[in-house]
Amino acid sequence: MNAANNPFNLQGKVALVTGANTGLGQAIAIALAAAGADIAAAGTSAPDETKAQVLALGRSFAAIEANLSSIEPVQRIVEETIEALGGIDILVNNAGTIRRCDAVDFTEADWDAVMDVNLKTAFFLSQAAGRRMLAAGHGKIINIASMLSFQGGIRVPSYTASKHGIAGVTKLLANEWASRGINVNAIAPGYMVTNNTTALRNDETRNRDILARIPAARWGEAKDIGGAAVFLASAASDYVNGIVLPVDGGWLAR
Repeated sequence: MNAANNPFNLQGKVALVTGANTGLGQAIAIALAAAGADIAAAGTSAPDETKAQVLALGRSFAAIEANLSSIEPVQRIVEETIEALGGIDILVNNAGTIRRCDAVDFTEADWDAVMDVNLKTAFFLSQAAGRRMLAAGHGKIINIASMLSFQGGIRVPSYTASKHGIAGVTKLLANEWASRGINVNAIAPGYMVTNNTTALRNDETRNRDILARIPAARWGEAKDIGGAAVFLASAASDYVNGIVLPVDGGWLAR
């Protein structure tokens, strides 16, 4: 299949990925670049490794420094993406954080810190990018949900609330924008090897219990998310709206 007839081809597209300096965001950015997209990466840490890999694939790259704990930079992020790369066709709201504590002791500060990054900024960045996409008549927005978009979890009250919220916002935006050429969907990673799961993987009992429930019998790797991201960013998903796609090794099936 040549590139012109390949529905997964992202040649000529510009993708903005938040939190792309490491982990899932880095893997998503590289997968999108491998499919042909130019990449803008927004976050507080310099995405030097991601930049090197994207450039090695022959794609353009723009690093945008922004603190995503507030919505202050969202308009600037979109404007800098367009200025540097000529447009914005794809947005991946990947940046996220987590706080772990028993619900009875959970603080307002830990609640707000997680909700601000995981839900509030994701929504308002979608709004800012969405305005450009609506004007253009096309676009793809991919939110990063979680197994805790479906389940309750333990000791992560604000994370669970934020990931349930991101699933709802995904469906809300799909309802409003699907008829206007914008596909809004989400990926729900299963238990992945990331910084956010270090505590779980280091807990012998929790690690054993988690692995015992995963039919694939392993923790997911960041690269396992790439194919789902390319699908939801490409023409192959043009009639896919408002889904939360688990990439979980079968966790929810058990």
